[in-house]
Amino acid sequence: MTQTTSHRTRLSPEQRREQLLDLGVRLLATRSLDELSIDLLAEEAGISRGLLYHYFGNKHDFHEAVVRRAADDLIEKTAPPVDGEPMARLLTSLAAYLDYVVDNHEGYLSLVKAAAGGNETLREIYEEARSSLNGRIFREDAQGTIIPETPATRLVVRGWSAMVEELVLSWVADPGPVTREELLEVMAASLPALVEVVPGQRPA
Repeated sequence: MTQTTSHRTRLSPEQRREQLLDLGVRLLATRSLDELSIDLLAEEAGISRGLLYHYFGNKHDFHEAVVRRAADDLIEKTAPPVDGEPMARLLTSLAAYLDYVVDNHEGYLSLVKAAAGGNETLREIYEEARSSLNGRIFREDAQGTIIPETPATRLVVRGWSAMVEELVLSWVADPGPVTREELLEVMAASLPALVEVVPGQRPA
Protein backbone atom coordinates (compact mmCIF):
# COMPACT_ATOMS: atom_id res chain seq x y z
CA MET A 1 0.00 0.00 0.00
CA THR A 2 1.41 3.34 -1.03
CA GLN A 3 0.99 6.21 1.41
CA THR A 4 0.48 9.61 -0.16
CA THR A 5 1.83 12.53 1.79
CA SER A 6 0.48 16.01 1.04
CA HIS A 7 2.84 18.88 1.50
CA ARG A 8 1.50 22.26 2.56
CA THR A 9 3.45 25.31 1.64
CA ARG A 10 4.79 26.93 4.78
CA LEU A 11 4.58 30.69 4.67
CA SER A 12 7.33 32.84 6.10
CA PRO A 13 6.32 35.22 8.91
CA GLU A 14 6.42 38.14 6.47
CA GLN A 15 4.29 36.29 3.90
CA ARG A 16 1.77 35.35 6.59
CA ARG A 17 1.61 38.95 7.80
CA GLU A 18 1.03 40.16 4.23
CA GLN A 19 -1.73 37.59 3.82
CA LEU A 20 -3.41 38.81 7.00
CA LEU A 21 -3.15 42.43 5.84
CA ASP A 22 -4.82 41.55 2.54
CA LEU A 23 -7.62 39.87 4.46
CA GLY A 24 -7.92 42.93 6.71
CA VAL A 25 -8.30 45.22 3.70
CA ARG A 26 -11.01 42.99 2.23
CA LEU A 27 -12.90 43.01 5.52
CA LEU A 28 -12.50 46.78 5.83
CA ALA A 29 -14.30 47.27 2.53
CA THR A 30 -17.67 46.58 4.17
CA ARG A 31 -16.95 47.56 7.78
CA SER A 32 -15.90 50.62 9.70
CA LEU A 33 -12.45 50.63 11.24
CA ASP A 34 -14.00 50.26 14.70
CA GLU A 35 -15.76 47.08 13.56
CA LEU A 36 -12.51 45.56 12.28
CA SER A 37 -11.44 43.70 15.39
CA ILE A 38 -8.66 41.27 16.15
CA ASP A 39 -11.33 38.67 16.94
CA LEU A 40 -12.97 39.09 13.53
CA LEU A 41 -9.71 38.77 11.62
CA ALA A 42 -8.65 35.75 13.69
CA GLU A 43 -11.98 34.06 13.00
CA GLU A 44 -11.85 34.81 9.26
CA ALA A 45 -8.21 33.68 9.02
CA GLY A 46 -8.77 30.58 11.12
CA ILE A 47 -5.99 31.40 13.57
CA SER A 48 -5.75 32.33 17.22
CA ARG A 49 -5.87 35.84 18.63
CA GLY A 50 -2.47 35.25 20.16
CA LEU A 51 -0.93 34.64 16.75
CA LEU A 52 -2.43 37.87 15.44
CA TYR A 53 -0.96 39.78 18.36
CA HIS A 54 2.38 38.22 17.46
CA TYR A 55 2.17 39.81 14.00
CA PHE A 56 0.64 43.17 14.91
CA GLY A 57 1.33 43.83 18.59
CA ASN A 58 -2.02 45.39 19.46
CA LYS A 59 -5.29 46.58 17.96
CA HIS A 60 -3.99 50.05 17.10
CA ASP A 61 -0.96 48.64 15.28
CA PHE A 62 -3.25 46.28 13.41
CA HIS A 63 -5.58 49.10 12.34
CA GLU A 64 -2.71 51.30 11.23
CA ALA A 65 -1.16 48.49 9.20
CA VAL A 66 -4.46 47.69 7.48
CA VAL A 67 -5.18 51.35 6.73
CA ARG A 68 -1.71 51.83 5.25
CA ARG A 69 -2.21 48.76 3.05
CA ALA A 70 -5.62 50.09 1.97
CA ALA A 71 -4.09 53.49 1.12
CA ASP A 72 -1.40 51.79 -0.97
CA ASP A 73 -4.13 49.79 -2.68
CA LEU A 74 -6.05 52.99 -3.47
CA ILE A 75 -2.97 54.64 -4.98
CA GLU A 76 -2.19 51.58 -7.10
CA LYS A 77 -5.74 51.04 -8.38
CA THR A 78 -6.28 54.71 -9.32
CA ALA A 79 -3.01 55.12 -11.24
CA PRO A 80 -3.75 56.89 -14.54
CA PRO A 81 -2.85 55.16 -17.82
CA VAL A 82 0.52 55.91 -19.34
CA ASP A 83 -0.83 56.89 -22.76
CA GLY A 84 -3.45 59.43 -23.76
CA GLU A 85 -4.17 63.11 -23.42
CA PRO A 86 -3.67 64.55 -19.92
CA MET A 87 -7.36 65.25 -19.27
CA ALA A 88 -8.38 61.84 -20.61
CA ARG A 89 -5.94 60.20 -18.21
CA LEU A 90 -7.33 62.29 -15.37
CA LEU A 91 -10.85 61.13 -16.17
CA THR A 92 -9.72 57.49 -16.16
CA SER A 93 -8.05 57.97 -12.79
CA LEU A 94 -11.13 59.68 -11.36
CA ALA A 95 -13.33 56.82 -12.58
CA ALA A 96 -11.05 54.33 -10.82
CA TYR A 97 -11.18 56.46 -7.64
CA LEU A 98 -14.97 56.58 -7.73
CA ASP A 99 -15.20 52.82 -8.23
CA TYR A 100 -12.74 52.24 -5.40
CA VAL A 101 -14.80 54.31 -2.95
CA VAL A 102 -17.99 52.53 -4.07
CA ASP A 103 -16.40 49.11 -3.54
CA ASN A 104 -14.67 50.05 -0.26
CA HIS A 105 -17.06 52.65 1.10
CA GLU A 106 -17.06 51.78 4.81
CA GLY A 107 -13.30 51.46 5.00
CA TYR A 108 -12.66 54.65 3.04
CA LEU A 109 -15.14 56.57 5.15
CA SER A 110 -13.38 55.31 8.27
CA LEU A 111 -10.07 56.61 6.95
CA VAL A 112 -11.56 60.04 6.28
CA LYS A 113 -13.09 60.17 9.77
CA ALA A 114 -9.88 58.95 11.38
CA ALA A 115 -7.91 61.65 9.56
CA ALA A 116 -10.21 64.24 11.08
CA GLY A 117 -9.88 62.68 14.51
CA GLY A 118 -7.07 62.42 17.00
CA ASN A 119 -4.99 59.58 15.56
CA GLU A 120 -1.83 61.20 14.21
CA THR A 121 -0.60 58.10 12.39
CA LEU A 122 -3.87 57.60 10.51
CA ARG A 123 -3.92 61.30 9.64
CA GLU A 124 -0.39 61.00 8.24
CA ILE A 125 -1.38 57.97 6.14
CA TYR A 126 -4.37 59.88 4.78
CA GLU A 127 -2.26 62.96 3.96
CA GLU A 128 0.41 60.85 2.29
CA ALA A 129 -2.21 59.18 0.10
CA ARG A 130 -3.81 62.49 -0.81
CA SER A 131 -0.42 64.00 -1.62
CA SER A 132 0.37 61.07 -3.90
CA LEU A 133 -2.96 61.36 -5.72
CA ASN A 134 -2.63 65.13 -6.10
CA GLY A 135 0.95 64.85 -7.31
CA ARG A 136 -0.24 63.04 -10.42
CA ILE A 137 -1.82 66.26 -11.61
CA PHE A 138 1.63 67.81 -11.98
CA ARG A 139 3.59 64.76 -13.11
CA GLU A 140 5.23 65.40 -16.46
CA ASP A 141 5.57 62.74 -19.14
CA ALA A 142 5.59 62.52 -22.92
CA GLN A 143 2.04 63.91 -23.05
CA GLY A 144 2.87 66.81 -20.73
CA THR A 145 1.16 67.73 -17.47
CA ILE A 146 -2.50 68.33 -16.75
CA ILE A 147 -1.65 71.75 -15.33
CA PRO A 148 1.64 73.55 -14.59
CA GLU A 149 2.90 73.32 -11.02
CA THR A 150 3.03 76.54 -9.02
CA PRO A 151 2.22 77.35 -5.38
CA ALA A 152 -1.15 78.68 -6.50
CA THR A 153 -2.09 75.65 -8.58
CA ARG A 154 -0.97 73.29 -5.81
CA LEU A 155 -3.35 75.11 -3.45
CA VAL A 156 -6.15 74.88 -6.02
CA VAL A 157 -5.57 71.15 -6.58
CA ARG A 158 -5.65 70.48 -2.85
CA GLY A 159 -8.99 72.26 -2.56
CA TRP A 160 -10.29 70.51 -5.67
CA SER A 161 -9.33 67.07 -4.32
CA ALA A 162 -11.21 67.80 -1.09
CA MET A 163 -14.25 68.77 -3.16
CA VAL A 164 -13.95 65.58 -5.25
CA GLU A 165 -13.82 63.46 -2.10
CA GLU A 166 -16.93 65.14 -0.70
CA LEU A 167 -18.77 64.79 -4.02
CA VAL A 168 -17.98 61.08 -4.21
CA LEU A 169 -18.90 60.32 -0.59
CA SER A 170 -22.14 62.29 -0.89
CA TRP A 171 -23.02 60.60 -4.17
CA VAL A 172 -22.34 57.12 -2.80
CA ALA A 173 -24.54 57.88 0.22
CA ASP A 174 -27.36 59.27 -1.95
CA PRO A 175 -26.82 59.43 -5.74
CA GLY A 176 -30.33 60.73 -6.42
CA PRO A 177 -30.83 61.46 -10.14
CA VAL A 178 -27.12 62.11 -10.78
CA THR A 179 -25.58 59.36 -12.90
CA ARG A 180 -22.05 58.05 -12.56
CA GLU A 181 -21.11 59.62 -15.88
CA GLU A 182 -22.53 63.00 -14.85
CA LEU A 183 -20.60 62.92 -11.59
CA LEU A 184 -17.35 62.07 -13.37
CA GLU A 185 -17.90 64.90 -15.85
CA VAL A 186 -18.40 67.40 -13.03
CA MET A 187 -15.26 66.25 -11.23
CA ALA A 188 -13.05 66.25 -14.32
CA ALA A 189 -14.34 69.54 -15.74
CA SER A 190 -14.14 71.40 -12.44
CA LEU A 191 -10.34 71.23 -12.25
CA PRO A 192 -9.58 73.18 -15.46
CA ALA A 193 -12.41 75.57 -14.59
CA LEU A 194 -10.77 76.33 -11.26
CA VAL A 195 -7.32 76.66 -12.81
CA GLU A 196 -8.62 79.24 -15.27
CA VAL A 197 -9.09 81.73 -12.44
CA VAL A 198 -5.43 81.40 -11.37
CA PRO A 199 -3.53 84.33 -12.94
CA GLY A 200 -1.30 83.19 -15.78
CA GLN A 201 -2.43 79.56 -15.71
CA ARG A 202 -4.31 77.53 -18.29
CA PRO A 203 -4.91 73.78 -18.26
CA ALA A 204 -3.34 71.56 -20.93
